[in-house]
Amino acid sequence: MADQKSPQKDAYALILEAIDSHIYKPGDRLVESDLADRFGVSRTPIREALQRLETQSLLTRDGRSLIVASLDHTQMAELYVVRGELEGLAARLAARHATPEEIRVLRDMLEADKALLGDPSAMSRANKRFHKQIHLASHNRFLVQQLDLVHRSMALLATTSLAAEGRGEVALAEHAAIVDAIEAGDGDAADRALRDHISKAFVTRLRLDAAEVERKG
Repeated sequence: MADQKSPQKDAYALILEAIDSHIYKPGDRLVESDLADRFGVSRTPIREALQRLETQSLLTRDGRSLIVASLDHTQMAELYVVRGELEGLAARLAARHATPEEIRVLRDMLEADKALLGDPSAMSRANKRFHKQIHLASHNRFLVQQLDLVHRSMALLATTSLAAEGRGEVALAEHAAIVDAIEAGDGDAADRALRDHISKAFVTRLRLDAAEVERKG
């Protein structure tokens, strides 16, 4: 029965999810046969998925091997600039187009995420869901596509800024301010609140990276 289902599995999505959840981290080597065994998929779709991920710069070559790519300081800064611009636009459009039901979902997420404080991995997953909901509430398919690409690249960051002490509580307060502005239909305030949220996350990540360098140094 399992053999009948295997061809239906999306090898690309499976590998991408494994990178996004840090099962495979920057610098890890990906081997076709190992991936095929792990996911129960034949090597041909695995090979095609790896080629696609390499084209998207999520994987890079190390000799003949493919490894999960990593972002240097400049690339990370560039990514956060683009993310801030696009996320701010999504919040602005959501303030204009979000339905009452979409706002209700955002409110429910805010409440549910309080129970995740103290669990950075769970908070990180919840954070992605929250931002994705805002993207969808923008009701702009082209913006959603671009944000999907940005968030795909975010998977190349080895840690989450939500791992910093106290960041989870602050992030939830920032999320609440974003939802308040969207619900009020205030596009300017929603844009500012989300850009501020991204900026503070970036500062937190820079501090984490600096501390890691000092620890290793």
